[in-house]
Amino acid sequence: MKEYSLAYFLTRIAVGVSMFGHGLVRLPKLEGFKNHIVQSFEKSMIPEVLVTPFAYTLPILEFVVGVLLIIGLFTRQALVLGAILMIMLVFGSAMIENWGIIDSQLIHTLIFISLLCTIDYNYWSLDVKI
Repeated sequence: MKEYSLAYFLTRIAVGVSMFGHGLVRLPKLEGFKNHIVQSFEKSMIPEVLVTPFAYTLPILEFVVGVLLIIGLFTRQALVLGAILMIMLVFGSAMIENWGIIDSQLIHTLIFISLLCTIDYNYWSLDVKI
């Protein structure tokens, strides 16, 4: 049981750091990130009215999911939100035919879902302490 809890903890931290890092580097340049995303979706079927709010929101949600996973607070909700974000990113990547990034997004999705399915091993977290 100890090994499973340790493996869970390390995996949760790893995916948390990934999400935290994605959000952290994008937040200071949010306007530029939004412009890049909007430009990338110009020829897609997704209208700008949907792309713009998502582009502004994504880095904030990545950051929050990352922080929550790193500290182990609201872990279940953070994992669900992370999986939903990844599903949305896979859809967006397919809409702009950016096939190269989808593998990474699917791996993140699989990790979120795997952690959700094994959440009983989430022993080292604030969730357990509270």
